[in-house]
Amino acid sequence: MSATPHQPTVTEREARQVAEAAREQDWRKPSFAKELFLGRFRLDLIHPHPMPAEDDVQRGEEFLAKLRDFCETKIDSARIEREAQIPDEVIDGLKDIGALGMKIDTKYGGLGLTQVYYNKALALVGSANPAIGALLSAHQSIGVPQPLKLFGTQEQKDVFLPRCARTDISAFLLTEPDVGSDPARLATAAVPDGDEYVLDGVKLWTTNGVVADLLVVMARVPKSEGHKGGITAFVVEAGSEGVTVENRNAFMGLRGLENGVTRFHQVRVPAANRIGPEGAGLKIALTTLNTGRLSLPAMCVGAGKWCLKIAREWSAAREQWGKPVAFHEAVGSKISFIAATTFALEAVVDLSSQMADEDRNDIRIEAALAKLYGSEMGWLMADELVQIRGGRGFETAESLAARGERAVPAEQILRDLRINRIFEGSTEIMHLLIAREAVDAHLSVAGDLIDPDKSLSDKAKAGANAGVFYAKWLPKLVAGPGQLPRSYGEFNRHVDLSPHLRYVERNARKLARSTFYAMSRWQGRMETKQGFLGRIVDIGAELFAMSAACVRAEHLRLTGQHGREAYQLADAFCRQSRIRVDELFGRLWSNTDELDRKVVKGVLAGTYEWLEEGVIDPSGEGPWIADATPGPSRKGNVHRPIR
Repeated sequence: MSATPHQPTVTEREARQVAEAAREQDWRKPSFAKELFLGRFRLDLIHPHPMPAEDDVQRGEEFLAKLRDFCETKIDSARIEREAQIPDEVIDGLKDIGALGMKIDTKYGGLGLTQVYYNKALALVGSANPAIGALLSAHQSIGVPQPLKLFGTQEQKDVFLPRCARTDISAFLLTEPDVGSDPARLATAAVPDGDEYVLDGVKLWTTNGVVADLLVVMARVPKSEGHKGGITAFVVEAGSEGVTVENRNAFMGLRGLENGVTRFHQVRVPAANRIGPEGAGLKIALTTLNTGRLSLPAMCVGAGKWCLKIAREWSAAREQWGKPVAFHEAVGSKISFIAATTFALEAVVDLSSQMADEDRNDIRIEAALAKLYGSEMGWLMADELVQIRGGRGFETAESLAARGERAVPAEQILRDLRINRIFEGSTEIMHLLIAREAVDAHLSVAGDLIDPDKSLSDKAKAGANAGVFYAKWLPKLVAGPGQLPRSYGEFNRHVDLSPHLRYVERNARKLARSTFYAMSRWQGRMETKQGFLGRIVDIGAELFAMSAACVRAEHLRLTGQHGREAYQLADAFCRQSRIRVDELFGRLWSNTDELDRKVVKGVLAGTYEWLEEGVIDPSGEGPWIADATPGPSRKGNVHRPIR
């Protein structure tokens, strides 16, 4: 589709350069996942399992008790689903107990919870109603508090954080009608005018945007004298003149979500509200998401726990052919999958969160893997629950209640969880993002070899550097502890988990060898092999989850918290995961990627258009992408701040 007159036209290479410039370039701290992709199984980075401070635990547990009482007595999830809106009194109640300020420091009026307990709180409230979990997460994980915490001035923190902690809801505005994961084409403009910027543009899918008081807006500042320009972040008062919420969007799930379309027309924003320097907006957004992404898999953990509870209760009560359906292998395997996967996913989230709290590891890959793995596995667990419930799984809770049965919203959780594979980076984008970080070491030493813009002398220098790096690195991928039968013997307890850790170590080296071979084979075309890169990342996610599950099992054993049962669940998960890993390794080199590309070309060329005959398209009229030309709004403002 051609660009609209106000929208920048960029090449594929320019788009990649913008994304690359926004990356954190350095690795100042160790990363377990980064090492895993390089074939180095650094178990010492995650084992023994990091532990929270006692006062953090006490503060966190006290709030969880208060939040649980609120969820049980004040939240009517069926009403939210029925009315497609969170009642104002529920949001006011969340404000009263401090839920808006869970991650905000106590000196600004917040609760000062750790990432671990913030995630536990989101899992709890998200199980009561996912739309409320999304509201709180969007407000604190990516809204105003997090970027200000990381990049704001002291004056900005003093002004905005107390508001965010108790009264004001915030939203994060990046996506535009024709701009998703390609921010180089961002069209919203912020033109300098004295001590202010003038914003013009349209933002789409603004979670919390309908009810927000404060907005983080990403806009493009034009380069001019005294202005570096580039994508820049601003805090914008949602009630400013020229800000119009033109539509409250409706979705297949998360019916209570206050998500909208927001138009900016000649909106004046003080320069004092700019977060960081001009041109740093995308870096601020990506850095904010490094830990912000952990909130989504945390809610997937909550969903998994609920799925397990319903599967257990229903499968014990429902009998078929003389015994509970749970004892039929076809159903039992699904229950085992839900139980084992919930255990592993909680292990991944808790481990990553505790590492984030300690700030001794770089967790950008771990958080991204948690988001990717949690969203995919959460959806699968909900799908299996619907299957276990059969026809009742497809029936709404309201219909079940109307005919006298327990109102179990299984179909709702399936609808609610589906967005997680798209939110905060789709699965496809997460594959590419993680893959880029996973091959960073290779590109650092050999990137110039495949860069068409580099001179022959640059390529020669890169070749020499690469030769030194690979001469040291490649021999280490041949053998390791995973080949020694007594390695990781401390994990041989009620059940022997040591073979699984040896499997992880061996396959981490195999993963690194496969990546090196692919880079040698495809060189500059590697970035186009998205199917291959996706499988590489999925293997890494499984290996990370297996490692986290084993470490959590040992941690629970040492602390006397269901250690025997934890070892059983970790063993079950690892055995299931190993089957998936073996299949993924096979599909690295045996797949239909090339054939698929040919079919796609044929589809777009109309070669198979005859295959579409014999159906009626019920879609309505209108453009595929709405017009986002800057200008005054022609619609009424549906913004409704909650006071």
